[in-house]
Amino acid sequence: MNPSQPRRITRPLRVALALVGVAAVTAVSVALPAAADDDARRPAPQPKPTIVLVHGAFADSSGWNEVTERLQKRGYTVLAVSNPLRGLTTDADYVKSILATIEGPIVLVGHSYGGAVITNAATGNPNVQSLVYVAAYALDAGERLIDANELGGGHSELADHLVIRPYPGAPEGDADGYIDPAFFRELFAADLPKKQAAVLAASQRPAALQALFTPSGEPAWKTIPSWYIVALQDNTIPPEAERAMAERAGSTTLELDSSHVAMMSHPGEVTGVILDAAE
Repeated sequence: MNPSQPRRITRPLRVALALVGVAAVTAVSVALPAAADDDARRPAPQPKPTIVLVHGAFADSSGWNEVTERLQKRGYTVLAVSNPLRGLTTDADYVKSILATIEGPIVLVGHSYGGAVITNAATGNPNVQSLVYVAAYALDAGERLIDANELGGGHSELADHLVIRPYPGAPEGDADGYIDPAFFRELFAADLPKKQAAVLAASQRPAALQALFTPSGEPAWKTIPSWYIVALQDNTIPPEAERAMAERAGSTTLELDSSHVAMMSHPGEVTGVILDAAE
């Protein structure tokens, strides 16, 4: 054949090419519905939960700053609630009212006295998917903070080093309690630098003493999965009591060689536990 002449396609070859084209189109048309079926069967991605952080007594929301930054970098919406510290019932009701404004799933985290607050605030809220206790009170029904300190054979010297001050409108017999600044670092933040602990002592928010003696309501940890961080060097809540509360609640537990403020001295580890509860 002369290379300069156009190549002629014979009829049998035309028929073969046509059949190949039909087969290819048919394969695509068959494959597309199958892919669509796969998409329909695949579960829709779930929204990330909102992480709600609740601080405890003698502190404020700034204690969560480093944890908040880490969670936000992972794409989570974070709300660090300002706990009123006026009494267990009123504080839990306040946090409960905040939770009611949040759409979608919630991971509720409490530090110290904030644990008692979330234990009561989460009860009955279907959006709360998990609880995280950071060196915190996971109280049982009818239990008081002052009773929980004795769980597991532990003992806290916190009550021996409180400065008591009256406040306007206090119910009879109530007052505000502050940790004596001379003992603040030893009791509350022994693994933080001295200068940082001194600033925390000077800026601490007091708690109404009636919170120590208020019986807790039905605990949310009975129906909601929980995680617990035990602070092994805690001189505010005895580690023995923390361990006993975690075991009673059936919590997934991590023990840290930390003072009471684990979220400040070990923010990475605390963030990791919160992510476990979220993911």
